[in-house]
Amino acid sequence: MFLNIVLNYLQSFFKPLYEKSFFLKTIDWFIGLSIFLVIFTSTVAQSDFIGYFAIFAIFLTFIKLVTKTGEKFEITLADKFLLVYFIFVIISVAGSSLFYLSLKGFFKTLTYLGFYVSLIHYFKDNRDKIKYVFIAYALCLSYECIVAFLQNFSAVDEISGWQDTSRLNPEEVMTRVYGTLKPYNPNLFGGYLLALLPSFVALPKKFRLWSIVGFICTIVAIIMTACRGSYIGLFFELIILGFVTYKKLKPAYKKAFLTFSALICAVLISIVLSISALRSRIFSIFAMRGDSSNSFRFNVYHSCLDMFKDNWLLGIGVGNQNFREIYGLYMKTGFDALSAYNIYLEMAVESGIFALITFVCFLIVLIKNAIKNLNSIYVLAALVSIIGILVHGIVDTVFFRPQIQFAFWTMVAILRSENGLRAD
Repeated sequence: MFLNIVLNYLQSFFKPLYEKSFFLKTIDWFIGLSIFLVIFTSTVAQSDFIGYFAIFAIFLTFIKLVTKTGEKFEITLADKFLLVYFIFVIISVAGSSLFYLSLKGFFKTLTYLGFYVSLIHYFKDNRDKIKYVFIAYALCLSYECIVAFLQNFSAVDEISGWQDTSRLNPEEVMTRVYGTLKPYNPNLFGGYLLALLPSFVALPKKFRLWSIVGFICTIVAIIMTACRGSYIGLFFELIILGFVTYKKLKPAYKKAFLTFSALICAVLISIVLSISALRSRIFSIFAMRGDSSNSFRFNVYHSCLDMFKDNWLLGIGVGNQNFREIYGLYMKTGFDALSAYNIYLEMAVESGIFALITFVCFLIVLIKNAIKNLNSIYVLAALVSIIGILVHGIVDTVFFRPQIQFAFWTMVAILRSENGLRAD
């Protein structure tokens, strides 16, 4: 591989410097610090501030690659599809009619993928730190759950029109919690909780009580967001976790597990039916055009499909600002939108059909390889997280927010780095 030849030459050139530098020999410590700062600041900081720590991790990883002897790139089949996807993104940006706006979106994409590369090289030499990543995310979730409960009990007001209340009685209107993530939005908050819920599954055994309590509280917090996309994603996450647990149980315990699962389902159904606000919110998922939020999304989908038809080969260029400018030419009157409300449609619109195909192929290969290694609790947790994010992405595009993007690529890097490793 030509790139590795270049790295080998640079490493030979900088070898005397590396051998004399305490900083270079301990650079993984600084990379790890940057990664954990990305994790913790995601809960309270603005997007740009979170990105600065990610860029710092990328910069340090670049220094490590060119100075530490033996560092090299190892490209898997999934990585090849991701690389091809990135090439299509570059071509899309180069051909965008709003080049400078698209360029800004491109740098965000470059930051996310660069952070992914940093994580791969960090985990390669520090696999024992993977458990601390899950612990860090569990700490963030625990903090956000406390905030969510406080917001719910204080009945916080909506900052914007987050729920269609035109056809609801006052007792059927839910208080939608939004945590501390910026910008304040219950859908973003729900997506974040959903993405990181499996972190509790991967906690070391000595934290079992925290794991159980945190897992249950996060589910309750997801419900309190009233984010219907998160509800759907949560359903799939619980189904996968339940199925894998059942398969791994000894035959003597399987019947008891099914009985317990049926009892939990009955309790959950009873709770949904007895709380009118929650019942109305869940049933609105199936209301189609009868719910204004659903109807709004259908109108956006229709406009975005028209955008895709006119730009199916290379797309319009990446970035939400670029999207908004061009969407204005296609939108139905009164239905302005910040995104396509579907991550797959958004990718197709922004970067074209081939970018979408290669990204989906990347996901398929990644998930297929992960299924073969479900004996690792870290792989299971990361896989469930990714699937939850992807399911939620069918009806929303909070996937493109930094808080969820960085979580997504962290989980992808864990899958990429795991080769039969067991949690302690």
